[in-house]
Amino acid sequence: MKKIAILLSFVIVSFMQNAFARELSFNDAVNMILVESNDLKKADANVKKVQAQLAAVNSNRWFHIDGTATYMNLVNVKDPSNPNGVELPPELGGLIYTMTGIGGTIVIPDNLMVAGVTITQPIYTFGKIGNAVDAMHSAVQMSISGKELATREVRYGAAQLYWTAKMADEAVKIYEKSLNESYAAKKKLTSAGRASRANLVKIEADIAVKEITLSDAQFNRDTANRMLKIMAGIDVNEDLILTNDFPSTFNELNAGKMDTNPEWDMLERRVQMNEQNASAKRAGYLPTLAATASYNYVASNDDAEFWHGDKTQNAYWGVSLSVPIFDGGLNRANATAAAMDAQIAREDLDKSKKLKSEEYQTAVNKYDHLRGNLSDLENARNLAEKAYGYSRDRFEAGQTSAVELADVSAALSQTNMAVLNAKYNLVMSQEQVKKLNK
Repeated sequence: MKKIAILLSFVIVSFMQNAFARELSFNDAVNMILVESNDLKKADANVKKVQAQLAAVNSNRWFHIDGTATYMNLVNVKDPSNPNGVELPPELGGLIYTMTGIGGTIVIPDNLMVAGVTITQPIYTFGKIGNAVDAMHSAVQMSISGKELATREVRYGAAQLYWTAKMADEAVKIYEKSLNESYAAKKKLTSAGRASRANLVKIEADIAVKEITLSDAQFNRDTANRMLKIMAGIDVNEDLILTNDFPSTFNELNAGKMDTNPEWDMLERRVQMNEQNASAKRAGYLPTLAATASYNYVASNDDAEFWHGDKTQNAYWGVSLSVPIFDGGLNRANATAAAMDAQIAREDLDKSKKLKSEEYQTAVNKYDHLRGNLSDLENARNLAEKAYGYSRDRFEAGQTSAVELADVSAALSQTNMAVLNAKYNLVMSQEQVKKLNK
């Protein structure tokens, strides 16, 4: 009666745990992990950063307005205590003016206020600005490709987390079933009153090994579920029910040739960006033509009330031509560095195309290989189940020993795990193909 009560309590607790557990599908898990991914958040921030850098470089196309306001108190160097202003030497020549009349000095007011604005508009820079803007456009596209690459990597990692957790769940079920069958065999052996010491020792040893194996499987399941919950932003104390099962059948991939990949797009954009940067640096040898205009308002007086003194204003407009004459080799060095960056990116692109194409083909071949083996593994599993059924019946009839039953049971567990492992590898091969050539 006590055993029945304990069993009933266990069933009730299990039911309550399942009732309040979170059901998690594969698609939900992937979406949650994509939302929580720090790598994707960083990739998104990088896209926004490069877009801001593009806006900064593009601003060089347009006119710039600078405003200035300056107050100066002029000090008489010869006599700082002289309140009448700064005395200039007579050799400056010209009209001699003082506050009281004609004299031998020119008196400049002590206080001076200058306020004005200057407008500068580039007219033609021979490619310095244009190539720099084109380079930043390439950088933006490169960051977008980098975000797509990160998305695919995170999605593949999410699939790996989900199916690893599912495989761990299924492994626990396999080992639990095998252990329960050993418990049942021991019960039949002892209840029949025909248990030999050798059979009892073998069954006890078999149970001990299976208990350890089950404990390891449960630890692996808990670890896999915990990692899945952490990456999906789920409370680690919350129970999970993974609702998606491994497919029972796997269709042909019909995968064609690998056409493109975000990594290739990113490296191609990097080549373009560095080539355009090199062109922008080479344009540093050429002149810059710009329009400019300025307006200034000047107020001065002997005391701090300069707005009550003399007032004047001036303005100008025109064009300027800036011609680089000698820069110590700076532009040539920068252009060479950018050109070498482009060459390095070309080599990286060529290497990536070789490696990714081989990785893609290997994933396709692996899927086809595993798909061909799965049928044989399932047949082996079915034969192992029949063999175990025969041995169990013979054991119950007293026609075989616990040694044979344990061996057949172990073989069944191994084939069940082989089928499970093959399905896991098939699913992950599919995901790898999607990651490489979606």
